[in-house]
Amino acid sequence: MTEKILHIISHTDLDGVAAAALAWHIGQTQGRVCKVSLASYGEVDNLILETQRTGQEPLVLDLFCQREQTVDEIDKSWQDGVQPFLFDHHKSTFDRFGNRKWAVIDTGFCGALVYWNWLMAQNPDGRILEVLKKVGPIVRVANDRDLWLGEMPESRLWQGLITLCGHWGTFARLTANPSAGLSEAERKAAEQFVAHQEMRFDIARESVIRTGNDLAFVLDGVLEFGDVSDFCGLLLDRDPNPPLVATVCAKRFNGDWALSLRSRDGFAGRVLALLKDGKKVRGGGHGDASALYFPQHYSQGQIRESVLAAIKVQKEREEKPGVTLGDLFKNLS
Repeated sequence: MTEKILHIISHTDLDGVAAAALAWHIGQTQGRVCKVSLASYGEVDNLILETQRTGQEPLVLDLFCQREQTVDEIDKSWQDGVQPFLFDHHKSTFDRFGNRKWAVIDTGFCGALVYWNWLMAQNPDGRILEVLKKVGPIVRVANDRDLWLGEMPESRLWQGLITLCGHWGTFARLTANPSAGLSEAERKAAEQFVAHQEMRFDIARESVIRTGNDLAFVLDGVLEFGDVSDFCGLLLDRDPNPPLVATVCAKRFNGDWALSLRSRDGFAGRVLALLKDGKKVRGGGHGDASALYFPQHYSQGQIRESVLAAIKVQKEREEKPGVTLGDLFKNLS
């Protein structure tokens, strides 16, 4: 029987890229044929199901299913005694699916380190152990960045490289050279990026429009591509009074508005579900990282008020089921 192709499915941030590089190096050492997909949360369900149905072997890192139907299908096909294939660390994942035998979930580490720790616990042979030692430093860098530990200055620079070179460019670098040490050119480019980003962050901190602890709203023109996750992460994880939702508004080339939403515990996804209608207001993403697209005739003030209305509705829904967005807008008129 021909050995199955190993399909490595991982996320697009530093944690996901480091995890995918680790898996690729392990696969190469084992003589496996490896396929790699660096994907968002909205793509992972289809990738898992397609991989299973085509007879390939999935390995999912720093991601988890977003649909209950996917989890049900995996549960039905899973056989006891087979090694787990999914390694994640998000608290929302643990709360929903912490007891799955096919998943290893540990909220104390980033996804790459969850996988690295599991591999170390399998009593690896000398060849695999050598790979783990070689790739271990970049996994630790990813852990520092993903958990906002701030103990390794290199982690901020590596995250900058993700923005500058893209996730595929950074993955290619780590497959060719898994060293966590930055070359002179890499360090210079990353340091310049971080310096400019810090200036943008200083401006953004001053211009954030806060509405209590519900919403932090950043207007168009303050931040650039690649800043959103980092800046919103600072607001959500390091602010003494973090908002429920942090948003960044941006005017797109075609004239409409893109609104990035970030949260913890899936709140942004629930706000998105209230506002998107698939016609005028479109959107997608997952629970804590979503995006809405508003027509160009909207003002930023109208977008902000729409999000605030949806936040209010969602909070009331969670306290008292049965409230709709239409009910709220009737009360506001």
